[in-house]
Amino acid sequence: MGRSNRAARSPEPALTTGPDGRTHAQGPLIRPVGSGQAELRPDRDRPHAWSLLVDGAPQSLVDLADPTHLGFEYQRRLGHLIDLVAPPGRPLTVLHLGGGALTLARYVAATRPRSRQQVAEIDTALTELVRAELPLERGWQIKVRGADARDVLERTPEGSVDLVITDVFSGARTPAHCTTVEFTTLAARALAPGGWYAANLADGGALPFARSQVATLGAVFPELCLTADPAVLRGKRFGNLVLAAAHTPLPIAELTRRVASDSSHGRVEHGRALADFTAGTAPATDATAAPSPTPPPGVFR
Repeated sequence: MGRSNRAARSPEPALTTGPDGRTHAQGPLIRPVGSGQAELRPDRDRPHAWSLLVDGAPQSLVDLADPTHLGFEYQRRLGHLIDLVAPPGRPLTVLHLGGGALTLARYVAATRPRSRQQVAEIDTALTELVRAELPLERGWQIKVRGADARDVLERTPEGSVDLVITDVFSGARTPAHCTTVEFTTLAARALAPGGWYAANLADGGALPFARSQVATLGAVFPELCLTADPAVLRGKRFGNLVLAAAHTPLPIAELTRRVASDSSHGRVEHGRALADFTAGTAPATDATAAPSPTPPPGVFR
């Protein structure tokens, strides 16, 4: 889920989508999917780009002409982690929990050819819509499973992936069963030596959910960092926060440099500051977890 400032347009009659994907001349597309009402909305600034919204909440932005373009700030922060998890160009094995329009899977495929990727997306109707209107390039090794993210994670072989990315939203909220110590332990088990775990969160105000998630990942991984807009960290607005975790030290200095050079303001918290951020918050478990908070009205306008 990401921020979007695009204005809605009235749907136009749909035309047949060509092999290269939907064109702006065809206009927006609105269609019911398993998780709600999906909308593909043309990006006004990029002639081949589309935003995916579900029930009005921005989920993904895809540029069919440039799969390396990451339009949402949280996706760029996850992109920095993708860039830094291994030397440039080295193929990765990646497990994406939550698919949307497959923006990050496209990014990995374009920047790290021959990567092998699996995506867990429970909404099969959404995946069918994305594949039909925003098709993947031939040759990309991206397999999408129509299953619950945790179920896929439980079946992932031990030590088999370089990077696990959790971006699971049911509408605009992350389900409780994907926020716990037990879930995080499964992710850690799936990682190969030196692998990383990354998660996209959404929270606001005093950030109780984000604090809980830092504590939760900290109960499993010794190395953590959190990246977010300073305004979100100060509780001034609702927004996305990206957590990264590993069993080996993270490249904090280089990540901080990349976040600082981004077009959107961002700050990387780690070490003592991140420990203070949790303020004694207890980790979430399967017995205690709750979904992420509902975004306030009008946050996506």
